[in-house]
Amino acid sequence: MNILIFNGSLESQSNTTPTRIARAFTDHLEQRGATVTTFHLSEAGIPLFDFSFEETPSSVVDMVNTFRAADMHIWLTPLYHGSMTGAMKNCLDWLEISAREEVPYLTNKIIGLVCWADGAQAMQGINAMDAVAKALRAWVLPYSIPIVRGNLFVADNQEMSPDYLEKIELMSTLLSDRQPINFTI
Repeated sequence: MNILIFNGSLESQSNTTPTRIARAFTDHLEQRGATVTTFHLSEAGIPLFDFSFEETPSSVVDMVNTFRAADMHIWLTPLYHGSMTGAMKNCLDWLEISAREEVPYLTNKIIGLVCWADGAQAMQGINAMDAVAKALRAWVLPYSIPIVRGNLFVADNQEMSPDYLEKIELMSTLLSDRQPINFTI
């Protein structure tokens, strides 16, 4: 089982929220026998979505191939003005280059969604990612993790709260226990 963790934030330093969440997912998934790839948007060099390029940029081709090769995904984003980050949405828009493939976009991929916000509005980001995932023909796991950022870490911001670790473990279990979906209409 190959699971992609998509860090839709531009933060990738070792002690940032998305990196720590990705690390917790990786630990749980690898313990369950999954192969985990983390795609850090900040390191990918994905240009603004634009079909006027004579050739699709190699960073985009690599990203699309990585996304399509994974059996399942976990998407992580902070809430930005009621949605996912613009850079994350831009990256997902580039999946359009697969539109003419026999199995386009993210058809039949299972995707878990995680969003964090300083208040209690993270569900808005989950809803935005849900709409995009479904438009890309993916199946969204019916369990998501909206995070209140102030409750994510304890012990002077050093450890993840047991409540959120339990939620990450549950999503990891739900994904790793599923079989990939292999059908087309």
